[in-house]
Amino acid sequence: MNQDHLDFISREMGLQPHQVRATAALLEEGATVPFIARYRKEATGTLDETIVAAIRDRLAQLDVLEKRKGAVLKSLREQEKLTDQLEERVLRAATLAEVEDIYLPFRPKRRTRAAIAREKGLEPLALALFEQDPALVPMELAQSFISPDNQVASAEDALSGARDIIAEWVNENADSRLKLRALFSSRGMLRSRVCPGKEAEGIQYRDYFDKEEPIAGAPSHRVLAVRRAEKEGFLTVRIEPPEKDALTILESFFVKNDSVSSGQVRTAVHDAYKRLLAPSLETEIKNESKLRADREAIRVFAENLRHLLMAPPLGFKRVMALDPGFRTGCKLVCLDPGGKLIHTETIYPHLGAQESEKAGVRIRLLAREFATEAIAIGNGTAGRETESFIRNLGLPPEIQLIMVDESGASIYSASSVAREEFPDYDLTVRGAVSIGRRLIDPLAELVKLDPKSIGVGQYQHDVEQAELKKGLDDVVASCVNAVGVEVNSASPRLLSYVSGLGPQLAANIVSHREKNGPFRKRAELKKVARLGARAFEQSAGFLRISGGENPLDASAVHPESYPIVEKMAGDLGRPVADLLREPSLREKIDPVRYVTEKVGIPTLVDILSELAKPGRDPRESFEAFSFATGVEKLTDLTPGMKLPGIVTNVTAFGAFVDIGVHRDGLVHVSELSDKFVKDPGQVVKVHQKVTVTVVEVDLERGRVALSMKSGVASAQNRDADPKPPAKTENAATSATGPQRAKNPVAGRKAAFNNPFEKAFKKRD
Repeated sequence: MNQDHLDFISREMGLQPHQVRATAALLEEGATVPFIARYRKEATGTLDETIVAAIRDRLAQLDVLEKRKGAVLKSLREQEKLTDQLEERVLRAATLAEVEDIYLPFRPKRRTRAAIAREKGLEPLALALFEQDPALVPMELAQSFISPDNQVASAEDALSGARDIIAEWVNENADSRLKLRALFSSRGMLRSRVCPGKEAEGIQYRDYFDKEEPIAGAPSHRVLAVRRAEKEGFLTVRIEPPEKDALTILESFFVKNDSVSSGQVRTAVHDAYKRLLAPSLETEIKNESKLRADREAIRVFAENLRHLLMAPPLGFKRVMALDPGFRTGCKLVCLDPGGKLIHTETIYPHLGAQESEKAGVRIRLLAREFATEAIAIGNGTAGRETESFIRNLGLPPEIQLIMVDESGASIYSASSVAREEFPDYDLTVRGAVSIGRRLIDPLAELVKLDPKSIGVGQYQHDVEQAELKKGLDDVVASCVNAVGVEVNSASPRLLSYVSGLGPQLAANIVSHREKNGPFRKRAELKKVARLGARAFEQSAGFLRISGGENPLDASAVHPESYPIVEKMAGDLGRPVADLLREPSLREKIDPVRYVTEKVGIPTLVDILSELAKPGRDPRESFEAFSFATGVEKLTDLTPGMKLPGIVTNVTAFGAFVDIGVHRDGLVHVSELSDKFVKDPGQVVKVHQKVTVTVVEVDLERGRVALSMKSGVASAQNRDADPKPPAKTENAATSATGPQRAKNPVAGRKAAFNNPFEKAFKKRD
């Protein structure tokens, strides 16, 4: 570990040095973020997963910086240019940009204009001009450098070459670059212009055909949007600060007086800025803004993914699942409480009265035969129509009927994971099974998908893919370990996200249980091939064995803490199982009595909490949701309707809500609340149930504008960026079915001409 790095992180994050040091040591030993946050609270001072991950990432960034410094110093030594002062400057540099600025004059270069001027012997002239002696007459001095052999035909040629050399010196000055970089960052304007002849072809980007805004405040979705448009050839994008201010900064560094030679230097400074510095720094700031935009987009995606994965599970119920279709029929599967496929067939409820009657008979028969407790219907094509059909079959009221988001189900059904699970079934059966399992346990099923295919991101294909994968994998691992995994029933994919495991050990666990039967206690995990002491330590607390020999194996109490629980029980003269059953016994335990050098109050509090609710699921309880009856397609919508909906995606510009019409509607950020909203994620979450008001319906483009305000503001008051809303009157009270507002929206200009249209295009 680099002590300087640890001290830097401690100051930067406002943490105690021992917290950072302990976290870094655990990470270096191979401990995972969930394990450190859950089982090493005494060492880290109860740092949570977010901070532990931040320390991990910052250590990696500083390691990259350190390696680059080493490479630069090595190059300088090989060039025999390294001095004590230069080495100190490199070592003190706080960012990669600073290191590169210091190294720039020594970096091997292609043949530049300055290099050509040096070959002509003009560097002495440049040095003389750079001194800016008021007595110097540049034209007279330049005469002495005229040389047919060196292709210097005139004094002006000589001065031009000297200015090229000076321009390179200006460009390579680290201090001036630092000052200019700050100007680009703080006052640079992001300007986008449509490319000639691309107006019609790039209509989806028309909001950016002639737009400018400060780069310092440009939101991530707009930065990514204009960059995508630039890449596709529809826009030119520039980042430019006030040129006058930039030149003033440079002149303050290099122009000493008003002499004639200073005029030559001034000309060289202006040339350096326009030809060298501005393009270079513009590229830097473009890349920096892209990194910021990437981080924000990944943060939003990760937050959405977390809420989706942690959606409430129905639990171990017997489920009938349907993947709806019109012409091709509805693929129907029946699953046991563990999600095992026990029956499949295809029904055709939408191909005429005769087929519809046959389908109804089959569903009623299968529901009785397999004691169905819930019916899951995919929300894609024919989803609402299939829901209405089943709802009218007169099934027992205790059978819940639930629409399930099927995003990514088709990707799963064609994946290698699905082929391994169901080698003898086609894609349609696999997709229907996935829909049913998503209802039983969303987390266990969704981990089988590449998170990017779930559809809760924003510009996910434009961000740095390696960083996106890392961020999303962190979220999946966090969710899996927070819930815990039943080792005797979990899929290899789910097990692979458990702390300390991975694909190979997960496969070995499944292979072991298939050969030897269910695990009876956690200690048996040590018999799994290649699962050593370190992997056991990291994973055991997150793996559950329900109904095993030791009741603690079904809890989040780590095996290393079993002796503590046994001592608690022994002190009370009762078996461990009684501690889990009887609250009165737990109330007699004083955790202070069990504090040791390694185990403190935080861990003991966690242990007592687990004894109270062993293996508790942190997810909320499942609540059935139904869309409004009679609203199944866009043409059923009218402005002013109040409808129930489910949030399917949250972006920087608003939230998309499924209201059961096959196209998600948009609640723009300005319509999320009567109060000013800066971050939509602070108001709504993915999978949240909401009530929305229909604002506008665009049948031609299949778009719906929605509002969550208590009253609906006029379209003219909606801007592309969020602003504090004006006071509005209450339009209607909330309702579970469609209702017209008391003051229905009428006679307004289409909202799509303002923020809604822009936001839909960003989503599309």
